[in-house]
Amino acid sequence: MHFFGWCDVCSFVEHRNNKVVYRRYASLFFLVGVDNEENELGILEFIHLLVETMDRHFGNVCELDIMFHLEKAQEMVMSGCVVETSKANILSPIQLMEKAL
Repeated sequence: MHFFGWCDVCSFVEHRNNKVVYRRYASLFFLVGVDNEENELGILEFIHLLVETMDRHFGNVCELDIMFHLEKAQEMVMSGCVVETSKANILSPIQLMEKAL
């Protein structure tokens, strides 16, 4: 299967009882693996929120920001569940921790 041939057609791939939901931002691909019961549009919105939040925090998010600071996404997700969707509520504890350091 040629990945770039179908990436503009659909934003998820189903395989058995699982799905991979993905979205491309510039040169970055964000992928989330979920079961078949999960709402694809909800996951796409989560990916968009994650990218917008990281972009607001880092300026222009890049691969290195994600690799070395992925733990900051813990303000959004806990035990596999999205627990916060407000960018302000996500960023305020992160900014407080950075000021303390």
